[in-house]
Amino acid sequence: MKLSIIIVNYNGEKYLADCLDSIEKQCCGFLYEIIIWDNASNDNSITFLQDNYSDKIKLFASNDNLGFAGGNNAAAKHAKGDYLLLLNNDTILLNPLKSILDLMDRDSKIGVLGIKMLNGNKEYTISTGLLPKPYHLFYFKWFSIINKEFASGNFLSNHPLEVGWLSGSFLVTPKNLWDEIGGLDESFFMYVEDVDYNKEVAKRGYKRVFVPSLEYIHFVGFNGAKNNLLVKGYRIYIAKHFKGISKVIANLCLSANEFVKKIKGNY
Repeated sequence: MKLSIIIVNYNGEKYLADCLDSIEKQCCGFLYEIIIWDNASNDNSITFLQDNYSDKIKLFASNDNLGFAGGNNAAAKHAKGDYLLLLNNDTILLNPLKSILDLMDRDSKIGVLGIKMLNGNKEYTISTGLLPKPYHLFYFKWFSIINKEFASGNFLSNHPLEVGWLSGSFLVTPKNLWDEIGGLDESFFMYVEDVDYNKEVAKRGYKRVFVPSLEYIHFVGFNGAKNNLLVKGYRIYIAKHFKGISKVIANLCLSANEFVKKIKGNY
């Protein structure tokens, strides 16, 4: 088995058909499996999947909402692929994926791989960045925008590019590395667990690679109303990865970030 595609679903019934149909279309030339972990949805997701995709997926229905990290970790325990693809339920794959698996087979030092994200209007959306330094946490765009290419989405070439972190809405990683790290840190219920995983990958000497030639649509994504969850996630990240004066500076910068957003009414 080459690839295990893991989808954590929570009330995502309206997105599932397009997501799963795109997987069938774009995953050709290699063996794959689809594992869906349902985080106690209260819509019709389970019945819809059982009625329409029971022969194409492995479905696990949780009685509790384990969050993004917990759901992916639980699903990954059943994965048999050489690689894992964490894929949000509200996504559509637009290009064949075989080339990125071939790339990872050729370069064993790639620990995480991601591709270009588009929003529901098919407009480029930033889905990667630098690993944050303490002062970056005053203004998240300081580590979300690597350079002009990443800001605009107009890349000078289609060659893979090394980055700091890649979004968990489409994240490919070797299964053996995932197991070594222990998957996603479940201290993060939702948001920043992907940045944290990329940090753990970097600490082990592996590359994080962005492939601009391939695209996917991500409908929902982040919005300002969820900024408090993002701040909470970065508090955990700071406690885990910064020490001494760096930790103090990071917390002060994040507090300033939070204060400014509250004043501007972004909560």
